[in-house]
Amino acid sequence: MGLFDSLEGMAMQELRSQGPGLLNQALANTPLAGASGLIDQLIQGGLGPQVAAMQQGDASAAPSPDQLKDVLDGDHVQQMAQSLGVNPDQILALISQHLPALAQQQAS
Repeated sequence: MGLFDSLEGMAMQELRSQGPGLLNQALANTPLAGASGLIDQLIQGGLGPQVAAMQQGDASAAPSPDQLKDVLDGDHVQQMAQSLGVNPDQILALISQHLPALAQQQAS
């Protein structure tokens, strides 16, 4: 395993432990301007029922990384990935994993 792989692995470990807070930071650095912009983008992209279910506490309603890829602007995904030092596929997986918590925070 090379140095880059080690650094990327460390970044992913940090993201998993910090979750929604770091994703919020990454989202703030995009035109989405935070979790509320992400939620709005998902609703506009046809994932409104899933967003509503997550806001009600149904973590199993989280969209898959592929669904997120279909709905989110590629430039936004790239910006988030760059700001956290991971690749776009990894950021989509992390968003999918932590989206229920973000959605519930936005519902509060």
